[in-house]
Amino acid sequence: MKASIAAILIVVSLFLFVGLFPVHGEEEIYDSVVRLHILANSDSEEDQAIKLKVRDAILDVTAPLLENCKDKDEAETILRAHLSELTQTAKSVLETEGSTDAVTIEFDWEEYPERTYDSFCFPAGSYLSMRVLIGEAEGHNWWCCLFPPICRAAATVSKEEAEDTFISVGLTPSQYKIITENDKPVYKVRFKILEIFKRK
Repeated sequence: MKASIAAILIVVSLFLFVGLFPVHGEEEIYDSVVRLHILANSDSEEDQAIKLKVRDAILDVTAPLLENCKDKDEAETILRAHLSELTQTAKSVLETEGSTDAVTIEFDWEEYPERTYDSFCFPAGSYLSMRVLIGEAEGHNWWCCLFPPICRAAATVSKEEAEDTFISVGLTPSQYKIITENDKPVYKVRFKILEIFKRK
């Protein structure tokens, strides 16, 4: 009898332990998004204000471009195809503000810390990033998620609509829970395990 109870407890413990690990596909969240990283020329009040205006102008352009994207690869292709337009958009803001700083836009994989946008939290790790470098690019920077469109869309999507919205642009239900329910114990552990595995 005691042996049977011990066996049952072992099986239950194994199920609980395994349940803490990310399920198949959750680690793919790193390959499902495009981050936006804008680096200001400096930390001066003027340069920081320009950074935010560049941000707004770029998001105004990318929002309609990425509206019907089905996945990260399609989003990247579209963004690269409109690189000249995006660069000119940023330059126009600088010119309007009377700045002579140069601006360049590049794509690269970057290491990001854990980051929260409204109710969405992304684990630390390496993500594809569209980097907007203004002038010396030595000022305080600004991060967001360009695709799926969290930068602005998250604020306009109700909680009931959010899951369908994000799944429609490439996230799986499991990935969605990782970034929205990381305050719950099981997802908090999975969240941290993802970060640890990506560092190795």
